[in-house]
Amino acid sequence: MRVAGAVFLIAGVVLSAGCTDREVRASEHSGPTVVDSAVPIEVALGRFRSELPTPQGLTGGFGTREELVRRFAQALEASDTAALRRMVMGKAEFAWLYYPSSPLSQPPYALPPDLLWFQMRGQTEKGASLLLAERAGTTLGYLGHACASQREEGANRLYGHCVIRRVTATGDTVGERLFGLVIERGGLYKFVSYANKLD
Repeated sequence: MRVAGAVFLIAGVVLSAGCTDREVRASEHSGPTVVDSAVPIEVALGRFRSELPTPQGLTGGFGTREELVRRFAQALEASDTAALRRMVMGKAEFAWLYYPSSPLSQPPYALPPDLLWFQMRGQTEKGASLLLAERAGTTLGYLGHACASQREEGANRLYGHCVIRRVTATGDTVGERLFGLVIERGGLYKFVSYANKLD
């Protein structure tokens, strides 16, 4: 059942940035997040990392971007929420690998890691819910994909504005943005989020 699958994925899916770093929205908790802006970023990051393991790289990442996107299409067709969860960057990866070199962690933005994580999770949850409601369990007719932008952030390479080409049930070839940024690090690829353009 798709609704149950959506709840399952959203409960376990981890977030990060969407199609661009500025596309962030809040929604992890029902109440507001209180952030002490007087705490230096280094201190805030240390606290955020305190109970997180140190990843050696992108756990479960794929060797090529095409392999990642093709496996994503297959998992979506099969309503495989466990596989979809594994393809998204996790909280520890965000804290140790992504956040330190993100422009949003530095002036003039200097967003604390807990606030940035909180904001970006809302976008990922919304995207995951839309994906499962609109595309899960159907044949996508995947043909390929292309990403219109890329940039370097420290040891990370980020790909944005990615479009999947697919054949619809009526035989039309269309392009859709079904996920947000893709991160490459150490020769492995994962999704930063499932932010998309389905809404």
